[in-house]
Amino acid sequence: MTDPRTTVVVITHNRRPELLRTLNHLAELPERPGVIVTDNGSTDGTAAAVARHHPEVQLLLPGRNLGAIGRNLAMRHVHTPYVAFCDDDSWWAPGALSGAADLLDRHATVGAVTARIVVEPDGTEDPIVTELRNSPITGPSWLPGPALGSFLAAATVLRADAFRAAGGFHPRLWLGGEEELLAADLAADGWWLTYADHLTAHHQPSVVRDPTLRRAHGIRNTLWFTWLRRPAGPALRRTVQLARTVPRDTVSLRAFAEAAAALPWVLRERRVLPMEVESRLRLLEDPQRQSTARRYTG
Repeated sequence: MTDPRTTVVVITHNRRPELLRTLNHLAELPERPGVIVTDNGSTDGTAAAVARHHPEVQLLLPGRNLGAIGRNLAMRHVHTPYVAFCDDDSWWAPGALSGAADLLDRHATVGAVTARIVVEPDGTEDPIVTELRNSPITGPSWLPGPALGSFLAAATVLRADAFRAAGGFHPRLWLGGEEELLAADLAADGWWLTYADHLTAHHQPSVVRDPTLRRAHGIRNTLWFTWLRRPAGPALRRTVQLARTVPRDTVSLRAFAEAAAALPWVLRERRVLPMEVESRLRLLEDPQRQSTARRYTG
């Protein structure tokens, strides 16, 4: 079973063993998707290893670490209607890409489908899955699954044209909760985001990561998104809530300082979301405060 509807885009940086494992899994998929890898300036022999072991993969070498913008670069080479993002420590289950493409084919205003995430090697569900299943957002009756306010890039298939029209990932956010801004802009453009419990993506967290840097970027990016898109009142409440709930340490202090330093460009680019989208985000505020699965903001 081949399926030409979806291209898989992977970004990587100095995780050669994990990336090769991911590419091995992708090569075994019955859909046989095209795969594009953006190597974000790796110095561990990643590019040579991909060329040697997976010559069928399209390899992009920007020469520096672009973070999530490596996905934007790869999108210039995507010619299929749908794109599935994938991290170098995650991969899609057989049939999941075709299942997501089927949903997008059937529902013309669904812009993104997020799959169930299974954490390896134990095969347990990621704690975020419960929140996806129980999303408080009310979608239209025809929506094939729960409506979402955001998505997780490594477990989501999107309409390529919708991604491009929304501007892709914002270059300032780099990496760490970067999906929230794009998700809101997709919703503002009229697209619905949904969760599909029958589709699966696997995640085996890399041992090569800097959790403190990712948390700092996640808090900073949450603040930037809040002031770029939310009305003043909700933005202020969200800022105060974050200040009260994030760990009181130098990582959080750094994140707030970086967010504040960028206030001039945030105000220049500020564009408040339509009220219908803002109302969905307000439904998420209580679950976010109670969440035990939030990766970036505490």
